[in-house]
Amino acid sequence: MAIKCAFCKGTENESFDLLSELAACQVCGGRGKVEVMEPAIPCAFCKATGVYPQTWITCTVCLGKGMVTVAGSTEKCLKCKGTGTEKESGLPCLKCGGKGVLAI
Repeated sequence: MAIKCAFCKGTENESFDLLSELAACQVCGGRGKVEVMEPAIPCAFCKATGVYPQTWITCTVCLGKGMVTVAGSTEKCLKCKGTGTEKESGLPCLKCGGKGVLAI
């Protein structure tokens, strides 16, 4: 399914004013939309922003799309309590891969 690019918020341009105002978004390639395989849920690690927390780079869990594909039925990850983040390091949870859920 096609969804609005989370990284550029559908503007089609680089979002952080680091490059030229004409620079295309690195995630959607300037289209404003990205493809996500269904079923998909909002990325827990970046909180569906597409941006790696406290940085200007694409989220390593959802690749900047803001949504992650899940397989069938899921349950909340008990290790990260559904946040998608390792408490000690701030990195994506190793158990759920940063999605915040596990397949059951």
